[in-house]
Amino acid sequence: MSNPEETKKKAEPRKKSIDPAALEVIAKAEAEGISTVFSRVDEMKACPIGAAGSCCQLCAMGPCRLVGKGAEEKTGICGATHGTIGARLMVRAIAGGVAAHSDHGRDIARTLLAVAKGHAQSYGIKDPDKLYRVAEMMDIATEGRELNDVAAEVAQKALDNFNGTAGDELTYVSRAPARRQEIWRKYGLVPRGVDREVVESMHRTHVGVDQDAEHLLDQGMRTSLADGWGGAMLATDLSDVLFGTPKPLVSQANLGVLSKDEVNIIVHGHEPTLSEMIVAASQDPELIEYARSKGAAGINLAGICCTANEVLMRHGIPPAGNFLHQELAIITGAVEGMVVDVQCVLQALQPLSEKFHTKLITTSPKAKIPGATHVEFDETRALDTAKDIVRMCIDNFENRGDIAIPQYTGDLVAGFSHEYINYMLGGRYRASFRPLNDNIINGKIQGAVAIVGCNNPRVTQDEGIVYLVHELIKRDVLVVQTGCAAHASGKHGLMTPETMQIAGDGLREVCEAVGMPPVLHLGSCVDNSRIMTILSQVVEEGGLGDDISDLPVAAICPEYYCEKALAIGTYAAASGAYVVFGVRNPVGDCDEVVDIMSNGWEAKVGGQLVFEPDYDKILEMVMNRIQEKRQALGIHEEKERVLFDMAARREL
Repeated sequence: MSNPEETKKKAEPRKKSIDPAALEVIAKAEAEGISTVFSRVDEMKACPIGAAGSCCQLCAMGPCRLVGKGAEEKTGICGATHGTIGARLMVRAIAGGVAAHSDHGRDIARTLLAVAKGHAQSYGIKDPDKLYRVAEMMDIATEGRELNDVAAEVAQKALDNFNGTAGDELTYVSRAPARRQEIWRKYGLVPRGVDREVVESMHRTHVGVDQDAEHLLDQGMRTSLADGWGGAMLATDLSDVLFGTPKPLVSQANLGVLSKDEVNIIVHGHEPTLSEMIVAASQDPELIEYARSKGAAGINLAGICCTANEVLMRHGIPPAGNFLHQELAIITGAVEGMVVDVQCVLQALQPLSEKFHTKLITTSPKAKIPGATHVEFDETRALDTAKDIVRMCIDNFENRGDIAIPQYTGDLVAGFSHEYINYMLGGRYRASFRPLNDNIINGKIQGAVAIVGCNNPRVTQDEGIVYLVHELIKRDVLVVQTGCAAHASGKHGLMTPETMQIAGDGLREVCEAVGMPPVLHLGSCVDNSRIMTILSQVVEEGGLGDDISDLPVAAICPEYYCEKALAIGTYAAASGAYVVFGVRNPVGDCDEVVDIMSNGWEAKVGGQLVFEPDYDKILEMVMNRIQEKRQALGIHEEKERVLFDMAARREL
């Protein structure tokens, strides 16, 4: 499979998506002269200087552009080298991504505290067992205490992790393998508080402060770890406590989940506090009857982006698509209301919604869009607010005009929390990752790869994700997914048990025995923290080394577009994983930075962050990495199976 940018040069028009539903609506938009992200990306060429980290805009002496002959030897007006400029750009991007994901976690912690104190009565604690497990990990006593007292202390301890008052180290650092903790402490990478690391990153990258590329990038790793083993991990755990820990369920994905005769409401964004209440309101009998009184057959709820993953994992609410589907859903003409909160929400939605009857409703105090209807969400009256929003959407049903819903959906199974995977592999009384470890050791499963992240309109939507999933499971590699990448596989039917038919013989045998798909949906983008937990438990189970960096695993983000992805990729690399990004390298012109994030980090923390736009090369790189790790563990050669008689068993 060729480089997406080279393909674009050779064959115009560039294929915008491999999703037939998306292509159908894109064609409709083009025929009607409607602007979308797919058309605007062709009109807007990326700045080649800024795209590769050769432009510094951090002060009014610039912008400084380090281009042309001898660019690597040039400096900015302040004397900053290419390496310093590139490192600053990367660290600021990481800090931005960590701020977004971790602020999500802070809001969940605040909601839990409000529930514990009786200030948010629309919510409850749906998984008290998980609350007690989290309390134990936080060294919080539970014996003989009221549930809400424990919840309040857990919530406060979580908030302390954000503001830096939890101690010298984030609480969840202790969940990493002991060897991994040693490495972090050796190099001063243990995060001390989410806010502290983000602020320090912004301080260090200010003009005239930290000017050593390696030192800057060390701070980038520490800041990212504050998310992966702090803000995001807390967000996942506390969401499970409040809304329930996911278990497998069946659903569908793609624009075909929209209904021709019901009120269609789409939740879009990232925070489950609002979407959970929209789910409850949409199922309210009085509101369903109200919808019928307006001529609708009922209320149909669907999702976009990671809010979609949150309600999918816990309720089976179908996703209408991933990041690049948000405009397409409106263009179907069938969406009465799109309810958004924060992150990945295009400002283009509002002028687009005015061309149709869709009501765009913003809800977060942190995010307004000019022209959109703003209904500020308040946890203290959460269900009432959600009912108001649903009623508003119902009232809009009578304004619906012509509709054009593509009749494409993919079946999927979602809901694989790390707790359920543990149970699935070992059963109620012997829940364990031992079967996974054993089958990696015996070679039936060669390794595991996380394919995660976003869509980017500069590459063909879903192409890299779907191609890599296909090729990896054919090679007996177990695939886990989160975020918009998981939507891609769901839309294309890669998340059902039937997918094992295209898997390699070894992986298929294991999947058939366990009863699981070879591609597991683990949740939203903050739920990449579940992957960190799984890897730690695999190490703890034994037989595959003593650190995450020893495991035959990798992570791929084929179609990334934003700072959050870079933050996630960095904390995975800092945790010892081999991480490959597609699209382009945002600091590709900065040779020093590129070398540090690959060779330098490999030597220091055992992980790498590398960029490669060619999907075939990504596949080769990842498979090589898996085989290198298998060889280092001494499990690369197929061993003959020996049947033990009773004498041999006694000897053992």
